[in-house]
Amino acid sequence: MRHLFYCDTVGWLGSVGLLLPRLVMGIAFILHGWPKIQNPFEWMGPDASMPAILLALAALAEFGGGIALVLGLLTRLASLGIGAVMVVAIGVVHVPQGDPFVSKGGSSWELAAIYLACAILFLLLGPGRYSLDAVVFGQRKKEEPVKTEA
Repeated sequence: MRHLFYCDTVGWLGSVGLLLPRLVMGIAFILHGWPKIQNPFEWMGPDASMPAILLALAALAEFGGGIALVLGLLTRLASLGIGAVMVVAIGVVHVPQGDPFVSKGGSSWELAAIYLACAILFLLLGPGRYSLDAVVFGQRKKEEPVKTEA
């Protein structure tokens, strides 16, 4: 079960490399999710094409997932939620509206694709050594057997 939440896949240098994008993405999702978590069932407005419960789950995935990424706690689970939100954003919002991948000033799905790629990165590699996942779920040192004198 521990390997589901943390396994050291990248070493210390790779962990440093994962730390910066994890913090930036986490802060971005906290800021994106904060207004949504204030009104979780109606943040898309009255014409939302999704059930209110899915809107609330998306708000939770963004805000809670952002906090989890910053802390490096339950990172893979948070990445799964954020990745799912980005797949829906691309497939239900951007592509059906005809948004291009990249646009000069208009709507595009470039940022959602970058967030999705980062979510997949954290899902596959985990948070790195500099995370609460490493503290909570990291390998425990094996205890030495107690020696008794006969």
